Amino acid sequence: MQKVEKTLEQWRDELSESQFQICRLKGTERAFSGEYYHCKTPGVYRCACCAAPLFDSDAKYDSGSGWPSYFQPVSPEALRREEDFAHGMHRIEVLCARCDAHLGHVFPDGPEPTGLRYCINSAALRLEARE
Repeated sequence: MQKVEKTLEQWRDELSESQFQICRLKGTERAFSGEYYHCKTPGVYRCACCAAPLFDSDAKYDSGSGWPSYFQPVSPEALRREEDFAHGMHRIEVLCARCDAHLGHVFPDGPEPTGLRYCINSAALRLEARE
């Protein structure tokens, strides 16, 4: 996988304002407001910045958190993790391994088989629907 590297100015020109705020400046969309929160369409969720495949709809579930949630990525190599101490909390941030876009966070309270909940901002994703 070839790494995608661009300046903040290049990302700002290519992304919507909400995508830029979330993916490049580590923002968060309001709970229950994202385009993919209630989405049931089968397909692959790709990075909104670089189109790398991140999550399959088969791993999506309703966590009740207000954000799209998945119990696993399409592959372990699709994501990168970093410790996040913002807002007085300790969380594990999830980023796209290809372009370093902020996607959301992963928590150890998900369903089997992994026990993980990848809590992801809709604005960080693009759904490629299966036919």
